[in-house]
Order: sequence, then structure tokens, then C-alpha cells
Amino acid sequence: MKEAVFSSSEDRIRASQASTVVAGHSIVSRETSSDPERARVNRTLANATLANATSANATSVDPSWVRRLAESLFSVLFPSDCRICGEPQLNLSRLPVCPECLASIHPLRGKVCDICGERLLSSYAERDHDGLRRCPVCRRVDRPFGRAVAYGSYQGGLRELVHLLKYNGVRPAANVLGRMLAEALTALEPDLEQARFERGMFDRASTLVIPVPLYKTKRRQRGFNQAELVARAALKIVSARERLEFAPELLRRTRDTQSQIGLTSHQRRENLRGAFAVPRAAEVTGRAVILVDDVYTTGTTATECARVLRRAGARQVWVATVARTMKLAANEDRFQSFSVSEFQGTGELTGT
Repeated sequence: MKEAVFSSSEDRIRASQASTVVAGHSIVSRETSSDPERARVNRTLANATLANATSANATSVDPSWVRRLAESLFSVLFPSDCRICGEPQLNLSRLPVCPECLASIHPLRGKVCDICGERLLSSYAERDHDGLRRCPVCRRVDRPFGRAVAYGSYQGGLRELVHLLKYNGVRPAANVLGRMLAEALTALEPDLEQARFERGMFDRASTLVIPVPLYKTKRRQRGFNQAELVARAALKIVSARERLEFAPELLRRTRDTQSQIGLTSHQRRENLRGAFAVPRAAEVTGRAVILVDDVYTTGTTATECARVLRRAGARQVWVATVARTMKLAANEDRFQSFSVSEFQGTGELTGT
């Protein structure tokens, strides 16, 4: 007996050559080579039921009832579990995530740094003389980007959704993440308008949207660049899309780098030093740029990319991501060991 169960996104999520006990409980009617006629009859009955519900008399049938019937039949014929909570997937969707898990993902709340987006401690929640709130690091150093925004905190359902796209190749997740990125881009609209005003009314140049690139071997292995997929999805719905120009080829990763996980701040900077380049600097010179990525973790990648873009002549750089790792605690007692000395004198954050 064989069992193969596919999600609505056509990902094969469970398969075995073992018995029913090993494979686990499933609500699918199992088809065996010894009884093909029974399987054929079951499929015929299911199709006939759905056809009757949408026949010539369908004008008197509640459409929501027809949809519920279709979803019920779908869950029986093509069962799958939510890839986040593991509960049975009952809705018609190409994304193998239940509506409840999607609804549990919320945007960032509370006061954050107006420069890097980090959560603020109570003593730093007040605005500075220029009207901006800054975290301790951003008060001591100049970042090569003007502002970094993110939709939500990199945890829970949002973290799992990013992983589904990035590591499991569930491409429909890019559309959901794109809608979240579009909200983050909306937060940058005042900055974009101010920059446009400062350049003058005769400067009609659009703002470049550049995803953080992958090295060619990693992109080939993965089959896509998740930052590029999410950025494309966001630009389809963002309100200011007519003033944004997608330019994925203007930033290139010139060498492969090891994973940043587990590295110290100094090791992260050394790992990325010289890893990015702008092959056609003339197309960047004097332009405003929004750098897009899936996750802002420590800011090392965003800082290095922004530094390279600024050196190539970009007038301004902003950073927009779907998620952000929130590191600082909500109370100052746990902040005593934090130091910004490692950022000083490196030139990494100043663009010099």
C-alpha cells in the first residue's frame, strides 16, 4: 500500500511505503490496487455532488454554502496540514498555511528607533532635538542608510512563513510576505516625499528598489532570490509603485560568504567585506535607493550594501524588510552589558 499526500501548493508533504500505522492517520480514502473500482466510484460521487450544487438550480443556492462544500470535498480529496501549526488545512489555498496562523501575524507595535527600527528602552523613547527617536547605537554612530523599516518581529508565525519561502521553496508565501513588505514601504513614503522635495520639482527620477542579492551558486541551488520575489510582489500593490523602479541587477554579490549565524559582530563585518559591488555605478549615481531584504537581523548586511551603494554615488539609501530581529529588552536592567564600542572607528556605519 502506498500513500502520498500533497498540499494545495502541490508540495509533496507526506509519503510512505509503510503501513497505515506508520504513515499516521489520514482522512483520505486510500486506493489500493486490489479495489480500483471502489476508488473510481468514490471520485464519481464526489464530482456529482459538487456538480449538483452548481447546476441550473444554483441561483437559489447560497454561494457561501457551495464554497464550504467545495472546501470540504477538497480537504477530503487533497488533505494537508498547516505547515505552521500542524492542524488540518480546510481552506482552498495554494499556500499551506491556515487562516488562523496568518491572522496571528501582526505588525510591530510600540516605540522603535526612527533610524534602525530597533525597540527602544524607556529612557530613549523621547525624541531628540531633530524630532527623531534613536536607540543608543544610532545616537553614537552615523548609519549609511537613512532609515530601516520592517513589517513585523522575526518570531512565531512570521518567522515560519519566511522559512517556508526561503528554505522550503513554498513560493506562494512570497505573495503574503509581499503584502507585508508593501506596508513597510508605506512607512517610507514621508521620507521619499521629503527627498523628492529636496531634489527639486524638476527632478523626476524614480526611486530605485534593489533587493539584496544572492551569490550565483546559492541562487542556482535555491532556484530564486527570496528578497527579489518578495520585492516584486510588494511593488504590484504598493500605492507609490509608479514612482519606484525595480532594479535587481544594480547590486551584485561578488563572492560567496559563510552563514552569519553564530558569528560575532566583528566576524560578520569581515565576512561581508568586499562581498558586494555595483557593476553599473552610473545608473546609481544621484539616485535614491530602497534596499529590500526578507529579514533584518543585526543590520550587518544592510549596512554593507548601503555603504557600497553610497560609494557608487547613491544620494540616499533606505532599508525595507519583512521582518526584524528585536534584540533589546524592554527594561534597562538587562541593557547594562550593551556596548557600542565595537561600532566605533570601523567606518562601516559611516560610509567612509
